[in-house]
Amino acid sequence: MSTDHRAQVEELMADYRRSRDRLAETHRDLSAIAETARSKDGRVQVVVGPQGVLREVVLADDVYERQRPAQLAAIIVQLTAAAAQAASRRVADVLAEVLPAGADPELLLGGHADIPADPAPRNEPRRIDDNVDEDPEEDFSNASWLRQGPAERKW
Repeated sequence: MSTDHRAQVEELMADYRRSRDRLAETHRDLSAIAETARSKDGRVQVVVGPQGVLREVVLADDVYERQRPAQLAAIIVQLTAAAAQAASRRVADVLAEVLPAGADPELLLGGHADIPADPAPRNEPRRIDDNVDEDPEEDFSNASWLRQGPAERKW
């Protein structure tokens, strides 16, 4: 290999290693995101992860005496939504550092980035004709290829 090509390969490998390290760092940063939300009285607390998944619910010992079940459930849902929104903002901040200039991390996270307005057409359903003449040589109803050795299989 010529010296010129060797230098190019070495530079490409160095770029790859830098990209791989940056990806690992971004993954660690994203994994570490956790957002906490608390009720006004501090008796209910929730923690969500980077994807808004509920990780923890902490309830004060007397919360059941002060809240009806429906009220408590509504508070938990509200706090979870608020914490998930805060986590989403932090995820967008982390991604903004590594995405190309002009890319919108919020749009990407919302699942709407680079999606054409008209989805690709799907295959149309077809009728299957069950009344076809079957070849008597190809009756597999009583056979199991799982029980046969490789040499016995007829493909």
